[in-house]
Amino acid sequence: MNTLQSKEMYEKLFLIREAEQAIARVYPEGEIRCPTHLSIGQEAVPAAMGLATTSQDLAVSTHRCHAHYLGKGGSLRGMFAELYGKVTGCTRGRGGSMHLMDESVGFMGSTAIVANSIPVGVGLALSMQLKKQKNVSLIFFGDGATEEGAFYEAANFAALRKLPALFLCENNLYSVYSSLKPRQPEGRKIVEVAKAIGLHTEIANGNDAEECFRVISEAKQRAINGEGAQFIEFFTYRWLEHCGPFIDQHLKYRADDEFAKWKAMDPVASFREKMLKNGTLTESQMMGIEKNVLDSIADAITFSKESPYPEASEAFGPIYKERNHSAGASK
Repeated sequence: MNTLQSKEMYEKLFLIREAEQAIARVYPEGEIRCPTHLSIGQEAVPAAMGLATTSQDLAVSTHRCHAHYLGKGGSLRGMFAELYGKVTGCTRGRGGSMHLMDESVGFMGSTAIVANSIPVGVGLALSMQLKKQKNVSLIFFGDGATEEGAFYEAANFAALRKLPALFLCENNLYSVYSSLKPRQPEGRKIVEVAKAIGLHTEIANGNDAEECFRVISEAKQRAINGEGAQFIEFFTYRWLEHCGPFIDQHLKYRADDEFAKWKAMDPVASFREKMLKNGTLTESQMMGIEKNVLDSIADAITFSKESPYPEASEAFGPIYKERNHSAGASK
């Protein structure tokens, strides 16, 4: 990874971390009314994905989508305004935290239903194949989505048709408050299930940004070379509660030593330390990146708070207009 790539990687890592830290800070103010699922601790995979792909590569995501949206280059102002429910949001205030979209950078959307976006991503890959495009469809999901039928049907079709699809499974070991143990048979490995379906499989350290970049880059190259759909299982860990801005260790569904172990593998801090140690980036360069990111986040929050809410006619569209017209006609 050269100096330019290292700068871009650190900028993405720091942006994702600090943007979500900012969401956690302002959420208790009560102006953001939608549920939020934060990815603090899981920044390496989305940052690497953004660096390894272009705006012509398309991505779909899940309820935990802020990181993927920002990693892909989505508008920071657009994301924050969407969280605040403002008309300047990336889906004009209609979707909230779990329904982000920025087609200009190839982020095609996210949904709240587990595994729901996987078939959409496979459809995008089919379109690319039919059009003979040299691009890939990036499909983000968690370990819980591999328990849904939609995953198996979509993965089977992608393997059968050798589609340019990258199945990016961020295994953070938990689905809401349930570990893998009560959800999946003992000894099962998700990556082996994917391999049995017919996907080319890899395992990666989801907290090592450089490793994630290498693995995603290689998978993309195989896919566009016609070698079929790819599956990568990234092991990582979320720090905060499943939904919301707080740490939930008091619930004791995760062991304290497990939590401490994963926090010590902080993907942002470890990348920063490594770049400083090997001389790829200087402290001054890092601080410059950090200042620009923090200024951009502050600007996005101010912009969002000052932006207007959608008018009722825009927020509800034809339904509102029809009801309003009917009410007027009955007078």
